[in-house]
Amino acid sequence: MSNLTREQMVTPIVSVVGKSGVGKTTLLEKLVPEIRRRGYRVAVVKHDVHGFEIDHPGKDTWRYAQAGSDAVVISSPSKLAFIKQTDHDATLGELAQLLGDGFDLILTEGYKQGNAPKVEVHRKEAGPGLLCREAELVALATDEPLDMAVPQYDLDDVVGLADRLQEVFLIDRPASDVRLFVDGTHVSLTPFVSSIIANGIYGMVTTLRGVDDPRRIQLAITFREGGE
Repeated sequence: MSNLTREQMVTPIVSVVGKSGVGKTTLLEKLVPEIRRRGYRVAVVKHDVHGFEIDHPGKDTWRYAQAGSDAVVISSPSKLAFIKQTDHDATLGELAQLLGDGFDLILTEGYKQGNAPKVEVHRKEAGPGLLCREAELVALATDEPLDMAVPQYDLDDVVGLADRLQEVFLIDRPASDVRLFVDGTHVSLTPFVSSIIANGIYGMVTTLRGVDDPRRIQLAITFREGGE
């Protein structure tokens, strides 16, 4: 099941993939509320290889981008949107870093070339063959049985599929989550190193005035050229 292990994904990422028209969006629309019903926080990422526009010409966000801002944030009491200029297609690790640690599971629609575990959606009418190798798959959502040693679920069996994702990715999560990104690339840590970092930072932070039993600590260090 993929070369991105659960230990490397502090917030697990699962990519829902499949041929065009097989119902990836429909499956996610059913799967997200089922996972949320179980008390988990879910983020969804849509991968669009053709590009998209949400800061339409004439809107304030578009005007700020045209003025040269590298990032624009629009915020309201109920929603927040973040628009950032990029020079490449963001990796799953970069997206996880951007989303932060406020989620228990990140589901993506697409990213069939990514290295996250995958759920492939298959319909008989789409033709034989799958996009993924068996080793990449954590589950199949299909309207016909396939000769593969992968758990298979009917397209309408979102409860069964959610059970599978919960069993593999959401049970026995570690007590403390430590993620290290270096220049946007996720660096995996052993449990020992994670523990050393978590306990060390926690110990130093709790000595600061006004800090009492923190549950979430974020630390970013930027080394600038020519700096000490």
